[in-house]
Amino acid sequence: KIGKIMRKTSVDELPQILNILKGDMSIVGPRPTLATKEWDRTDPVRVKRFSVRPGITGYSQAYYRNSIGQEEKFKQDCYYVDNISLIMDIKVVFVTALSVLKRKNIYVQQEANPAEKEHKV
Repeated sequence: KIGKIMRKTSVDELPQILNILKGDMSIVGPRPTLATKEWDRTDPVRVKRFSVRPGITGYSQAYYRNSIGQEEKFKQDCYYVDNISLIMDIKVVFVTALSVLKRKNIYVQQEANPAEKEHKV
């Protein structure tokens, strides 16, 4: 139960502040991802996204959270990379705070009820 509350309120992101202090991350930037395929390093959209430090929150995280697919997140993050500014970073932090408080754009897969779990093997 505590883990679900931490995840819904994004409190589990707080340890990443250590990465900011180390200089590996910034407060605002595209969310960190792992390069999983060779095209991650050759696709211009993905390369552009990786040209800035990852952040605790980012443009696609603030405005869409997990309501859009990975490909759309890449496109939105590239929009951020092309338009980086202090004003945009302030907006992203503000919108992130609002979406966390209002619990906006969060889509969680519903768990099966206990009766259904017993029949699945």
